[in-house]
Amino acid sequence: MPKTPPAGAGGRQSTELVSRRAEALDALDSVLPFDRRDFLAGLLTDDDVETLRHLAKEGIGENSLRALASDLGYLEAWCQAATSSPLPWPAPEALLIKFVAHHLWDFAKRETDPAHGMPADVAATLKSQGLLRSDRPHAPNTVRRRLSSWSTLTKWRGLRGEFNAPGLQSAIKLAVRASARPRGRKSRKAVTADILAAILKACAGERLVDLRDSALLITAFASGGRRRSEISALRIEQLVEEDPVPADPKAPDGDKLPCLSIRLGRTKTTQADSDAFVLLVGRPVTVLQSWLERAGITEGAVFRGIDRWGNLEKRALTPQVVNLILKRRIAEAGLDPAAYSAHGLRSGYLTETARRGIPLPEAMQQSQHRSVQQASNYYNDAERTLGRATRILA
Repeated sequence: MPKTPPAGAGGRQSTELVSRRAEALDALDSVLPFDRRDFLAGLLTDDDVETLRHLAKEGIGENSLRALASDLGYLEAWCQAATSSPLPWPAPEALLIKFVAHHLWDFAKRETDPAHGMPADVAATLKSQGLLRSDRPHAPNTVRRRLSSWSTLTKWRGLRGEFNAPGLQSAIKLAVRASARPRGRKSRKAVTADILAAILKACAGERLVDLRDSALLITAFASGGRRRSEISALRIEQLVEEDPVPADPKAPDGDKLPCLSIRLGRTKTTQADSDAFVLLVGRPVTVLQSWLERAGITEGAVFRGIDRWGNLEKRALTPQVVNLILKRRIAEAGLDPAAYSAHGLRSGYLTETARRGIPLPEAMQQSQHRSVQQASNYYNDAERTLGRATRILA
């Protein structure tokens, strides 16, 4: 049976069909926001929806499923705009190479050859759907991620794709070279301890939202720079009160500090059955406990929405809201919100440990970085900015 084409294929799909798909996506309600679910229902085919529902039942991580759904929606829309046909399964090598050519191209060549890169009509269609924002080539990592999602979805359908074909790999290498661009940080500036202190000062109010934001930001930083997805998904059941620990490790019988462990479960680098954990010690514990006591939270999500009247909501914050909270508090602290994002808490934690001379393996236990090379980049950056090698003519 041929699959039903997505919206826009030879005419708009019926409202009833889109509504039926949206209802089928109800199983993903915890992953896809309501408005996003309806939007994707207009792009995906019935087979796409069934694939996503199957992945949800298989227990794939929420972040991974959210990314797959987003990439699948983009791929369907791009293929329809570029070929006037739904996405074929499996995709032929020629279509994969066309995808690379449309997204990785030489910006300088585009000035003399308007046909180079993504065709204007394809770009206009994707922009009208809110799926394309920039007139420049995509970042190579974005293209690789979407190809990886495409490959994953192909395998989950029990099919074999051409993603390792020599022609495709060669096209990617050439396209990346042609569209060379400096790699940007997820957060242009790191949220180091001094920046965090300024942010927390901006949260020093008596409102419930002030206490929540203080607890959220100090917990995210002190727990090793947790990702915004991990902080938004944090639940009471993951928090375990530990025995107090010495304030000075060299004086075990001296003053004690409160200690709390956070059981991570499934994260970007750990599995659901992992026993990985990180610790909070001292002030972060008291701030977090104060928030929970004031909000009366004894189960479920740790960090929740608060309406305009100061009432606590039941649903957890989304990762996007975590980012917005940081940016709002950055602005209130008199800093530039465009220079910071939630990932700055993660890079800031490692940058701060490097500045304080904490060994990298010890810092990685807390940050839970899997790659030494990735984690060491922050150490190298800190050493370069603080070292003598950059100051020989200063």
